[in-house]
Amino acid sequence: MPIVAQSTETTDWVSRFADEVIEESERRAPGKPVVVASGLSPSGPIHLGNLREVMTPHLVADEIRRRGHQVRHLISWDDYDRYRKVPNGVDGVDGSWAEHIGKPLTSVPAPKGSAHPNWAEHFKAAMVDALAEMGVEFDGISQTAQYTSGAYREQILHAMKHRGDIDAILAQYRTKKDPAKKPQSQKPVDEAELEAAEGSGAAAEDDGSSGSAGYFPYKPFCGQCEKDLTTVTAYDDDTTELSYTCTACGFAETVALNEFNRGKLVWKVDWPMRWAYEGVVFEPSGVDHSSPGSSFQVGGQIVGIFGGKQPIGPMYAFVGISGMAKMSSSKGGVPTPADALKIMEPQLLRWLYARRRPNQSFKIAFDQEIQRLYDEWDKLDAKVADGSALPADVAAHSRAVRTAAGELPRTPRPMPYRTLASVADITAGAEDQTLRILSELDPTDPLSSLDAVRPRLDKAEAWINTHVPADQRTIVRDEPDAELLKSLDEQAQGSLRLLLDGLADHWSLDGLTHLVYGVPKVQAGFSADATPKELPPEIKTAQRSFFALLYHLLVGRDTGPRLPTLLLAVGQDRVRALLGE
Repeated sequence: MPIVAQSTETTDWVSRFADEVIEESERRAPGKPVVVASGLSPSGPIHLGNLREVMTPHLVADEIRRRGHQVRHLISWDDYDRYRKVPNGVDGVDGSWAEHIGKPLTSVPAPKGSAHPNWAEHFKAAMVDALAEMGVEFDGISQTAQYTSGAYREQILHAMKHRGDIDAILAQYRTKKDPAKKPQSQKPVDEAELEAAEGSGAAAEDDGSSGSAGYFPYKPFCGQCEKDLTTVTAYDDDTTELSYTCTACGFAETVALNEFNRGKLVWKVDWPMRWAYEGVVFEPSGVDHSSPGSSFQVGGQIVGIFGGKQPIGPMYAFVGISGMAKMSSSKGGVPTPADALKIMEPQLLRWLYARRRPNQSFKIAFDQEIQRLYDEWDKLDAKVADGSALPADVAAHSRAVRTAAGELPRTPRPMPYRTLASVADITAGAEDQTLRILSELDPTDPLSSLDAVRPRLDKAEAWINTHVPADQRTIVRDEPDAELLKSLDEQAQGSLRLLLDGLADHWSLDGLTHLVYGVPKVQAGFSADATPKELPPEIKTAQRSFFALLYHLLVGRDTGPRLPTLLLAVGQDRVRALLGE
């Protein structure tokens, strides 16, 4: 049964996958640690779509750890993949980087100004830091290290020996492929299949070389130019002598493959080989890797050649950004986990991935929607605390705030994000003013230090400074709008008088909320405590007009931060002056 927002299920999707994975692991490798896996290609900025490739197995692995089982979450860094093209949105990149296309990512220099030794390490580092902040425990495996150390030598020789069997499996799908139909890519993790589709100037990366010398599932990197624009021209199974030529520079050589470590298996063979090598039981895949003829489906047949089994795991949907289309790391300029963690606490980001089943798409907000998400999160937090949350919601909350290793650091006093953002907007980050305003939100329990509202305050301030356009920022008037004040009719003047008369007695967030909503009610002859059900519809219209008047008098616009927060931020004396007292 699908999990929905109001599910009454006692278990969530993570628990159900954990049940399956534990059972399957005991069947395949009894007594050994459970192995789950992710794959990431550091070919450019590793974005929030890539994060689903990690968070899905992480959440399952963490549940298994909570149950007392040993588990390894492998993140395979596909840093021995070819440098396919120069991504957009990378600082310091210019046309000269195109000369490195075809080389392994670890053989490409890092972007200008980077402190890292190569391209792959530069983009890997930001993801590693973000995962640490999110409490994601993993074992990282560099495919460059694996291939160049000879770790896969037996698997490579085995693949070459059984190349006819591999080719026969691949051939079943080659004839079925419709070249006019582009697959809907929902796995933004790596672009190996896109490389295959686009080609590299030599044989397709996806399936391997197939020419007059036959099919070969292995591609050497050129010994002279380091590129993979090579064609295997001969191979001897007995001696393992392999000959190749490079179409990029013309270099040719013959090597002993049982001693040669400068090349890799093609993607559709490489992935299932690793499943068998590592004993992977669970790994998710995107829809582009799950359709007929794609890597996951073909790999399910090829993995048997290596004596392994295909992992179990869900097909996952894409992750979007509010106001943006589906992400693709090759296009650049899309938000990364590091970008998200600048404006939201790790608990919120974890929750967004935990609360949706892998096959459900969702969006991560970098616009005003982030305030609503935080409101929703805080309501859930309160429901969990008082025991009124539904079981599936409690499970998602638990996976957001803690891992098997313990609870993630959190803001000691989590004030509403929208309030903190409004204060940061109005004060432009001035700490003394920020503390003054926040301490007045609840006079019965005044804030004594900004440390109590960090890091949430810092995240909200970063959001205001980086994602709110300048023309939407709040600038409080220096002087009263004398012309507007003079033009007000008796009704409008009366509303201002009611507000000013009640300021002193209502100077708190709750008090001012009651006051500003109550003024139009009182003017219409109702109690300030009257509920919406007790009021005629025109009261809402009167409230909107009153709010617009206050915004014009305080900030010169029709709208702005929530009025109670704005009034506290401006301060009583200045409010009185701007409202004409």
